[in-house]
Amino acid sequence: MKTPDDQVLATRRRFLLSAAGVAGAAGVAAASSAAESAKAAVHEAIVPFHGVHQGGIITPAQSHTYFAAFDVTAQSRADLAGLMRAWTDTAVKLASGVSLGEAVPDPAGVAPDSGETLGLPAHRLTLTFGLGPSLFTQDGVDRFGLAARRPAALVDLPKFVGDQLVAARTGGDLCVQACADDPQVAFHAVRQLARVADGIAKIRWVQSGFLSKSDPGATPRNLMGFKDGTMNPPLNDAATLDRHVWVGDEGGAWMRGGSYMVARPIRIALEHWDRMKVAFQEQTVGRSKVSGAPIGGKGEFDAPDLNANDADGNPLIAENAHVRLAAPAANDGAQILRRSYSYDNGVSFVAERWPPWRQGMELDAGLLFVCFQRDPRAGFIKIFDRMSKFDMMNQFVTPIGGGLFACPGGVAKGRYLAQALFEA
Repeated sequence: MKTPDDQVLATRRRFLLSAAGVAGAAGVAAASSAAESAKAAVHEAIVPFHGVHQGGIITPAQSHTYFAAFDVTAQSRADLAGLMRAWTDTAVKLASGVSLGEAVPDPAGVAPDSGETLGLPAHRLTLTFGLGPSLFTQDGVDRFGLAARRPAALVDLPKFVGDQLVAARTGGDLCVQACADDPQVAFHAVRQLARVADGIAKIRWVQSGFLSKSDPGATPRNLMGFKDGTMNPPLNDAATLDRHVWVGDEGGAWMRGGSYMVARPIRIALEHWDRMKVAFQEQTVGRSKVSGAPIGGKGEFDAPDLNANDADGNPLIAENAHVRLAAPAANDGAQILRRSYSYDNGVSFVAERWPPWRQGMELDAGLLFVCFQRDPRAGFIKIFDRMSKFDMMNQFVTPIGGGLFACPGGVAKGRYLAQALFEA
């Protein structure tokens, strides 16, 4: 039989448990609300189109990209300059999250905007434009009277060992890299730019991509399961960026503050890679798969010790490991800014180039490799020439297209993209 004191204690216990439950629920709700608010703030953030540099280069990488290369069909320089003006106006609106107009047909029946992003925020959309070598000279012809203003660094990419480039996925007179935290926003941006370019330029090839991070400051992982971009120069180090990423006076007025972009879809033989033991994968890359630390190191951002040997006198990081061949220390200090995305194009029929030479339907997936640098001759071309010949990873990856593009400096208000290129 309960005493009055027992009943008081039981009542007090029920009250405290109830109060604790309410407080706990309130705490969870508050945390959830804060998380949702932070998420919404990121998604609704606007990256202004105008600035000293184009967005999408040192902008913290968004979760999705839609890359498109264009062929110019117009014959006149005036039409090309007009496209740059129209693309600038369109890009300013898109990056601001502003619809190009109500998705209602005008009297002629043409809608000013396709409408699939109505109501969506900007999701940190950036649009990075580039000009390819073929815009200046094609088959020896100075197409638009601009050949004399083609920067020396805007070379034709050499054919590297192992390249299996598909013509329909290679090159382009112009390109745009659309990046956003929503795939539909990125796709929509390219779709609208293609509409604006109708009659002046047409799409040559496209590639969508995605990446995921465990937290906003983490290095993303590629489809091989390894972190991608660990050796990038720090984005807050202006002096390093000036040395390795941003073009100076050597590129001419229209390229000052710009950068050179290499974009290459690289198919990865994922089925072949997945059959390898993790220890072999780590030896191939030269890093720990989980931590990202270089072999022999402890943390992801430890500098690879290229002189360290094991007890038998063999290099800890193999001579043909990806990390060794890509390291600035092994390339006379050459450095690039990687901004790559994974891609998945479904499946396709493949005849493997490696034992046991299987044939059949395999994943058509890989890496949309993207990097920026001040001079590709001293950056990507210098680094990748050695990697294409010796990298142990080559048995799993095949470059299938891409190109090199000159990305002009940023656009000031009242001016348009690459305007200095067209001025007398």
